[in-house]
Amino acid sequence: MPVNFRAYWKLVSLLGLASFLSFIYFYEGGGWNQNSRFDLLRAIVERHTLQIDAYHTNTRDKAHFRGHYYSDKAPGLVFLAVPFALVARAGMQVAGVDPESARAEYALSYIATACAVALPTALAGICLFFLALRFGANEAGASFAVIVMSIGTPILAYAGLFWAHAVVGACLLFAFAAALKLGDSLSARAEFWWALAAGLAAGWATVSEYPAVIASALLALFALTQVWPRGNLARGRVILGVGLGAAICAFVLFGYLLAAFGGLRPSYSYYDPNSFSFMQQQGYMGLTYPHPDRLLKILFGCSRGLFFASPVMAAAVAGWWMMRRQFHAAALVASAIVVYYFLLNASFYWWKAGLAFGPRYAGACLPLLCLGLAAAWMRASLRWRWGLIALGGWSVFVTLMVVSTSSQLAMQDSCPILHSSWPAFWSGQMAMNRESMLLASEAGGGYRAFNLGQLMGLRGIASLIPFAAMWGVVGWIWQRWVQEG
Repeated sequence: MPVNFRAYWKLVSLLGLASFLSFIYFYEGGGWNQNSRFDLLRAIVERHTLQIDAYHTNTRDKAHFRGHYYSDKAPGLVFLAVPFALVARAGMQVAGVDPESARAEYALSYIATACAVALPTALAGICLFFLALRFGANEAGASFAVIVMSIGTPILAYAGLFWAHAVVGACLLFAFAAALKLGDSLSARAEFWWALAAGLAAGWATVSEYPAVIASALLALFALTQVWPRGNLARGRVILGVGLGAAICAFVLFGYLLAAFGGLRPSYSYYDPNSFSFMQQQGYMGLTYPHPDRLLKILFGCSRGLFFASPVMAAAVAGWWMMRRQFHAAALVASAIVVYYFLLNASFYWWKAGLAFGPRYAGACLPLLCLGLAAAWMRASLRWRWGLIALGGWSVFVTLMVVSTSSQLAMQDSCPILHSSWPAFWSGQMAMNRESMLLASEAGGGYRAFNLGQLMGLRGIASLIPFAAMWGVVGWIWQRWVQEG
């Protein structure tokens, strides 16, 4: 049923702000993935080219074509960051700061991550809150889902890195919400605009990560089912709106591929033969078929298992199962997207996804999966709700422990959370990543990971005091509002 935004604007604004501040509290430094995207961002805003020749030495995630280097990533996240980067550079110039100095580039990488990754993910949390209400949750259940998504799952890590997983997850959630709004539309104009929004959001997910195309197609079909009983005119409007949104995104993606590579093959097709040889030798670009052992490991394993890192997410699966009868179509499409992503991760040769926390290749489905937490909360007895709170609290602790030390966990370690994160956390080794998003010649051994507490002069676990205090204030304000009625 439709939800009145005005009745909840204070609470969702508070949760959205707290989520955003949580995401930007941790700057996790450099790595091949984020460096590849940042190199493309710098190439566009500094040199007005798609070639990353001037920066490519700081990453192995790169394509090589006709003597030039390019980012191997889909371009959506970088294109989203370009306007923010241009504004930031202009502000630096006004302030008398050289925007191409090492310190300015370091600040730019933080700003780009905050604006193009953290902000959309925080907005996804707000969207998640209202979706939870729509599916019958109360304020507590909806808030529980948002809090867990924001600081109790690997989303906290992904939203603080210049990676696309969190952005794609946000786009898929936005498209899901827009498709549901089609069911409430009372006018032809509203049908078209919500369909366009669904097409743009789902399409941009694919522009940001190629594997999202399957999830995007499922959401496009879901949007059409929302108006199917209304007849051909309504169907035509939705097809037109979704198709236009998808066409705009396709124009952006295909335009990039043509400009960079002169063809429509994905940028992953242009690896140097000596790099990532499994992409050519194992199936289609490293994809074969879902391996049961890998699926079990990305669900329960100590290395990348979602339920090991965030056990409360098992309740999210149960929640979606509980919703299947009352909200059959929505539960079906959301579950299909979640299953698709985990099967995709289990199909990839390099299923551990390099230096990562949790099942990174399935990360984009986590916001949708978290919607099941609200359903589980609403259907749980008081005793079981305390169990959910306990699982949620443990998930938050594990996530915070990992992200505060380093969420780019070693691939070779059989259980990096226990072997690396746990001892590092209790010994106060915060922000351990020494890699920079800058070139080695620029970084000079500095410009690495940090958290905002460290910038305030706090050290060790004490650097997390402002983070904990912020959430304490959120809880206090919320309690005051509840008491005031």
